[in-house]
Amino acid sequence: MSQTFLTTGELSERIKYDPRTIRNRLKDSVLFEGVHYIRPFGGRKILYLWEKIEEDILKFSKENALGIPMANGGVCNG
Repeated sequence: MSQTFLTTGELSERIKYDPRTIRNRLKDSVLFEGVHYIRPFGGRKILYLWEKIEEDILKFSKENALGIPMANGGVCNG
């Protein structure tokens, strides 16, 4: 299976978020190590896995389309 690895700057261009927002607000709260990003060779460099991020963006967009977002991250469906 082929994966597309992106740097923080490349990811920011694709999802239209500032790189600082990705590093400070999304990483480790929405984007998780081992799922959405890796640190190759145990270093400091972070590479994001585009296919998994894209899958989760689409999944959560569809889930939240019919509900009311709640403060704790859940959705009220009705």
